[in-house]
Amino acid sequence: MSGQAKRKMTLGMIVGNRGFFPDHLARTGHQEMKAALEAAGVDVIVLTEADSKYGAVETRQEAANVAALFAKHREAMDGVVVTLPNFGDERAIADTLRLAGLSVAVLVQATPDTPSKMTIRDRRDSFLREDVGLQQLDAVRDSLFADDVAYGNAAIGGVPEGSGWFLAVCRVVKGLRRLRIGAIGARPAAFNTVRYSEKILERSGISVETVDLSEILGRVDRMKDGDAAAQGKLTAIKKYVEVQNIPDAALLKMAKLGAVIDGWMRETEVAISAIQCWTALEEYFGVVPCTVMSMMSNDGLSSACEVDIAGVVGMHALQLASETPSALLDWNNNYADDPDKAVCFHCSNCRSISSKA
Repeated sequence: MSGQAKRKMTLGMIVGNRGFFPDHLARTGHQEMKAALEAAGVDVIVLTEADSKYGAVETRQEAANVAALFAKHREAMDGVVVTLPNFGDERAIADTLRLAGLSVAVLVQATPDTPSKMTIRDRRDSFLREDVGLQQLDAVRDSLFADDVAYGNAAIGGVPEGSGWFLAVCRVVKGLRRLRIGAIGARPAAFNTVRYSEKILERSGISVETVDLSEILGRVDRMKDGDAAAQGKLTAIKKYVEVQNIPDAALLKMAKLGAVIDGWMRETEVAISAIQCWTALEEYFGVVPCTVMSMMSNDGLSSACEVDIAGVVGMHALQLASETPSALLDWNNNYADDPDKAVCFHCSNCRSISSKA
């Protein structure tokens, strides 16, 4: 993502075991899963063989030990992988997740039996489950598992095979928890479709900080032309887009608007924004905010037009999943019968939109 380095992710790992099944499978399962996640560049938090038998979880005490370990790394943890090398004890696993109280994405993986090894020494029965929503995956060492769970950075909507969807889900779940959104201005009267409920968002841990558009424009009006923040933003705008034939006064207005919004977002500790645009800023301020909003979105600070709070939540979820800028588009098809070509007139809020045009 432009302006932001990709963050290394941390996953908790729970290895299931059940005493009357071959517990040597718990050892190899522990080793294989840990190696697969580390190969993907993921930090792994898990019990070692010094902490429990083969680093697995089977008893209530072992569940408490894992939960305590996870609690030490609570802020760093992005998700949890539960691996079942045999018919693991679901009570200990459930107790671990309950006691840890992490509120992160959880993937349950089971390793299939090998038909030639269905003896009492090697039988797994990992898929013999009725009480767990089990994600049926290939063996940990198989490339399909590695691709689906560990590798890649694609978005989660219509994700193709081999796109690392679980890490994307983890980023979305964690990134939306305790998210703060800045609502700048009021919803335009004609845009009923962007209505939303703050109560519903609050129940999901998302809060909205509001500010009247007049307050933002008042701060812009009081900002001196030589203000360091305004001049810094002006320089950034000129580097970001072509500004030939754009009046200097309009560029300075745009820079001041961007500088004020940046400052307000820092003051209120909001991560993303939705801004009243049409037609108030055009008619009464004299510029459109698309460039400064695009710059924010390009740096991972998603920004949507017309105080579209629900829309910017979607943008931010896509940005978290893909680790690339996201956008809401006015997608106007002007190529008759060719659905893969379009003209994007406005409201893209993204520096570049790829197409087959």
